[in-house]
Amino acid sequence: MTLAAFNTLDKTTAAQHLFACCGSTHWVSAMMIHFPFVSEKQLVDCATSIWYEQNSESDWRESFTHHPKIGDVKSLTEKFAGKEQAGVAVATSETIAALAQANTDYENKFGFIFIVCATGKSATEMLQILLDRLKNTAEEELHIAMGEQQKISIIRFRKLLTEGNFDFLKVSQITTHVLDTAVGLPGKDITIRLQVQRINQWQTIAQGITNSDGRIPDLLPQERTLAPATYRMVFDTGGYYKKQNLKTFYPEVEIQFTTFDESHYHVPLLLNPFGYSTYRGS
Repeated sequence: MTLAAFNTLDKTTAAQHLFACCGSTHWVSAMMIHFPFVSEKQLVDCATSIWYEQNSESDWRESFTHHPKIGDVKSLTEKFAGKEQAGVAVATSETIAALAQANTDYENKFGFIFIVCATGKSATEMLQILLDRLKNTAEEELHIAMGEQQKISIIRFRKLLTEGNFDFLKVSQITTHVLDTAVGLPGKDITIRLQVQRINQWQTIAQGITNSDGRIPDLLPQERTLAPATYRMVFDTGGYYKKQNLKTFYPEVEIQFTTFDESHYHVPLLLNPFGYSTYRGS
């Protein structure tokens, strides 16, 4: 479907399509004020501003209820195999069982199901992310989950408008790349937390694990820009080396950096068991 074709739909049908992208009643109502959309960029920009600036916690939580539980074997095999959670669909029964248990633990702790943009992630990666996020506070998880929902909404826009032009979408405003200089290879499967100071405490606002290239390309949703401020990336280097049965002097590496505008900020980490360095990349 093209955007032009979408714009010819009656409002009820158009709203139903938007609700399938993000299951928040208030978000859809606010989006429909701008219908028909001038461009795909306006669609995404409206979705972003409404989601972050006009919606409340109840709206975010409502959207979470329209997702399947990660690791729910029945829903994955009957409804969602081959879609956004394809990585789970091919997982071993042991991984599925671990995902199901961790998801139950997550819901019991936070009061909503585990939300993650699963595209391109294996079930093993999602299990690690889930277990890592179980360590967060409820406030941290709410903001991380809403960010993951925004990533999912953009993916669903692209699936809805298969003939749309989304070339304007850029990578996450903040990115990182870990290189293990001891072996000359990317640092894979390292948990990274992006944090900001709130009420004199560091709070996690985004979280993920590095891929096979040592990167997290979607730490923040596309078109999401953070206010200029001082932020911190925390790298779980201890966990990374523990998997390799290696000792390290640094159980965590923390990098503080300051953003000045809406441009892209790349924060690489050059790492070995007994030293590290960083710089502003491009």
